Amino acid sequence: MVQHSNEAASGLTPQEVRDENLDVTFLVWLSSRATADLLDSALAPAGLTSDEFAVYSVLTAVKTITPTELARWMAAPPTTVSSYVKRFQARGHVEREPNPLDRRSYRIKLTPAGLSAHHKAATLFTPLRTRIETALGEHREDISESLVTLRTALDGIRNSPSDGLD
Repeated sequence: MVQHSNEAASGLTPQEVRDENLDVTFLVWLSSRATADLLDSALAPAGLTSDEFAVYSVLTAVKTITPTELARWMAAPPTTVSSYVKRFQARGHVEREPNPLDRRSYRIKLTPAGLSAHHKAATLFTPLRTRIETALGEHREDISESLVTLRTALDGIRNSPSDGLD
């Protein structure tokens, strides 16, 4: 049974999590929330949230990307991507350019100000990533591979015809 504590958002012990016999999807949610909290705190001085830093990281890695391609990376609907793009444009961090392969579409790329914001956030992120990798130790590669397997399974389910899960 879930115990309620008066402590403010302290972490759960491994035993508390195991005692609940949680399914993998809820464990992923717990991990996602803990990751977002940790990253949001670390990245706050750079003015980016963990979600924004992740999107800027994709944009840094690929240089330009269509909204449809970004939606695939984010596993998000086009409306969510559109709202991110508008917010980033208002900051002067992204610009749109015509897509040479499809004149009806556009590509998104970080501006110099966006690259600078990402660099500042990455400087804050790097020591945290090192701490996380050190804490995971010899399990890091197995965990990474398990997360790729999970994402692949989730994408397969998300992209398959409905089987009564509506």
